[in-house]
Amino acid sequence: MAATKHAQAIKQDSQDYLATALLQLLATNDLANLTVTQVVKRAGVSRMAFYRNFTTLADVLTAHFEPILTARFDDVLVSVPQEQKLANLTTFFAELTPTLQLAVERGFEPVIQQIFDENMIRFYAVTMTWDGATESQQKYWTQFMTAGIYRIWREWLLTGQQESLTTIHDLIATFQTATMAALQAESRY
Repeated sequence: MAATKHAQAIKQDSQDYLATALLQLLATNDLANLTVTQVVKRAGVSRMAFYRNFTTLADVLTAHFEPILTARFDDVLVSVPQEQKLANLTTFFAELTPTLQLAVERGFEPVIQQIFDENMIRFYAVTMTWDGATESQQKYWTQFMTAGIYRIWREWLLTGQQESLTTIHDLIATFQTATMAALQAESRY
């Protein structure tokens, strides 16, 4: 048992070193221009350690950002009063903005968007009542809303957050309500 815990600790350390090294390199390089060799050299681990844990550099980023973003989504999406939800969103976006900016600048935005999408799909699975919508309608509505919400938040964050958070939150709520009403109207025919 002790050997297993030790092996797990070594594996976690390798993953942490690789993520730290990759993020350091991304400060001045695009993801597409980086190699596994550069990252393992910077991290001080072997190529074997890399390939024992990951297949691609994007996998390193996913492993690093997924628990962070999922925890932040959980802070926002739990059942809390509306005032607290907006405060949680403010914190979430304050922390997300530099990451999103780096992701866009350095070519790893698809990693962030995939994690965002997965969390939104999880959110809708828990919070939505479908009132007669087919499984297909549920799937496509969720995909549509998830993509739209990502683009709204992306635009708002990257253009200086000129509108209030409440305005953006209300806009998204309006889109969700209107598209769900349209879907439910279609289901009645």
